[in-house]
Amino acid sequence: MDNFFFHTPTKVYFGKDEELKVGKLIREYNAKKVLIHYGGGSQEKSGLLSKVRKCLKEEGISYVELGGVKPNPELSLVREGIKLCKEEGVDFILAVGGGSVLDSTKDIANGVANPDVDVWEFSLGTKSPEKTLNKGVILTLAAAGSEMSNSCVITDLDNNDKRGYGSQMNRMDFAIMNPELTYTVSKYQTACGAVDIAMHTMERYFCLGEDTYLTDSIAEAVMKSAIKSGMDAYNNPTDYAARANMMWASSLAHNGLTQCGRTFLLTVHQFEHEVSGMYPDVAHGAGLAALWCSWARYVYKASIDRFCQWAKNVWNVDTDFEHKEACIEKAINMQEDYYKKLGMPTNLKELNVKEEDLETLALKCSRNKTRTLPGYMPLSYENILDIYKMAYNA
Repeated sequence: MDNFFFHTPTKVYFGKDEELKVGKLIREYNAKKVLIHYGGGSQEKSGLLSKVRKCLKEEGISYVELGGVKPNPELSLVREGIKLCKEEGVDFILAVGGGSVLDSTKDIANGVANPDVDVWEFSLGTKSPEKTLNKGVILTLAAAGSEMSNSCVITDLDNNDKRGYGSQMNRMDFAIMNPELTYTVSKYQTACGAVDIAMHTMERYFCLGEDTYLTDSIAEAVMKSAIKSGMDAYNNPTDYAARANMMWASSLAHNGLTQCGRTFLLTVHQFEHEVSGMYPDVAHGAGLAALWCSWARYVYKASIDRFCQWAKNVWNVDTDFEHKEACIEKAINMQEDYYKKLGMPTNLKELNVKEEDLETLALKCSRNKTRTLPGYMPLSYENILDIYKMAYNA
């Protein structure tokens, strides 16, 4: 087991009507002015924003608002948010939404608190945020796990670049999670969420690391719970148990717990970031579903025992009396069938990715042939291109 640092300072308020505490919670941070940050009109239509405004007014807390966050949060809106916060003297940001709103919130908070640094440098990895504003979230979508993660992913549409960065400054101070707020999430977004939740842990599970059987057991439980709750919520959107378990799995899958003692890199996420960076209309979860099985078929022979363990403990494949490779292929097929049942794509053609763009995607993912993605099988530009081609022709 590798050395590791584990720190998740986010306070979680989970359950029905917990969002009604938001004013009192923000008051604990002595906030003078809040930016309410959100996406489209769904939070207005649902009445959630009205509740938030009322809670803030009851505590005597001033606020300004900025909507317009898109599924792949854009650098241009982050810059607009930073400017607004500076002009208005904002000292707390409240995200109302899902992972995209959360990521935009994190980047704005870091940009305001580090005024001498261009915020895009954080995404490029040339600078790290040293300070941040206090921030919280009312979660309305179980998917990204950004409510408890240290990650932030932003898209620069001018260059079709989508980049993520990790920092303890990205941790939310609190997360309010009422599963009922996810009842109106569409079947498609529910499916995308189910993919992303399981993938956050599945990717950690297939990173380098040995003798991590406790971490493995936690990861397998999270994967199985995400698979079940995602399908149950897809089939019955108002199933509270399904929505609750899916929401909690989202947080546990991406708060660092399921990587303790293992090397950390979300490899397939790197592939997907290039796809949705070049094709901004591609939902992150859909992109992951289109890529993962091809990646797994390409690399599993470099890690037969680990994939066999996954096949047995997650998909209940009997590995004791069959050829190991056949068991792994069976489990990958089961994972693929699960995606199909959720209405998710299982190849890049279904996402309208153009075949002539595959080389560009591979160049961007390999940082113009200067980066090799580590793992049981290290992936250079040539390997990355092979996987994109497999995912296109799957």
